[in-house]
Formats: sequence, structure tokens, C-alpha cells
Amino acid sequence: MASLNVGNLGEYLREQRRNAQLSLRQLAEAAGVSNPYLSQIERGLRKPSAEVLQQVAKALRISAETLYVRAGILDAERDRDDVETRAVLLADPSLNERQKQVLLQIYESFRKENGFGADADADADADADADAADDGEVRVQDTAAGDAAGGADSIPGPRPRTTGGSDAGPRRTAG
Repeated sequence: MASLNVGNLGEYLREQRRNAQLSLRQLAEAAGVSNPYLSQIERGLRKPSAEVLQQVAKALRISAETLYVRAGILDAERDRDDVETRAVLLADPSLNERQKQVLLQIYESFRKENGFGADADADADADADADAADDGEVRVQDTAAGDAAGGADSIPGPRPRTTGGSDAGPRRTAG
């Protein structure tokens, strides 16, 4: 990922805020971030996440993609669809945070399977794997790894016990 050019981003945000005739406090409230945090972003002291940039863009009624480009998160042409898809998933009010994260993980596994995003997101996935392991969750592996390990429905970890007391799978009766 490109290094963040937060000074340029901050100047741009301040300019957009003034054009919208909003005070720092008004924009912070509309974006759902603290006034001091937004001030630090504008002064180039903080590196906001893509989600915070999305919230600020929505409050300013400008394109979140523009802010991603200014922040150095997004190359103007490359990864546009990926970032837009992630932004739509994160913005969906009908999903809770856990559901959003699971959808993003599945989305990324499909992108990797199709040869996109494998290098740029390797560190993020390693962090997610560690978090999932800490939480005791079982993560769905990408389809290629699942097929090689014994079928598309193969999920690593202990199999749930059946009521019959056997892990052998469904029983067949002669008929």
C-alpha cells in the first residue's frame, strides 16, 4: 500500500469543509468523529482509516474515492472496484460489524483465488487470522485450499459431534 500523504489530505479536507461552509465541529459531528481527531487529520498529524474517510466524505457530500486517492490509499485507476465494493459493504446499515468483516474476508478470498489483491492484503489477512484464532473462531479458507484439503465444504478444526456419537458422517441404511 502507498504511504499516506496526510498533509495533502488535510489541506484538501479543510478546503472542502470551508467550501461546504461547515465548521470543524459541525463536520466532526456529521461524520461521527471527534472534533480533536478531525482537527489532527486536517493538520496532517493523523492517518485516518478508509472507514473514517468514507464517513467524512459522506458528511461533505464528496466522493470517498477522492479522499482515498488524496490519502494515498488508492491509486486513481487501480483498485477502484475493490475499494468501492469494500466501502459499500462497510456502509450497509443492515449488517452488524461481524457480518461486515466476514463478508470482507469472503470477498478477499475470492479476489485472491482470481489473482487479485494477494500481495497488498497479506499483512491484513495475517492479522485477521490471528484475531480469529484469539477469538476461537473458525475461518473459512479460500476455495482452492478447501478443495485441496478434502472438498469445498471442508473447514479446518474439529468437526461437530453428531447425535449418534460418531464423527464418521451420515449413516446409510440398507433399503
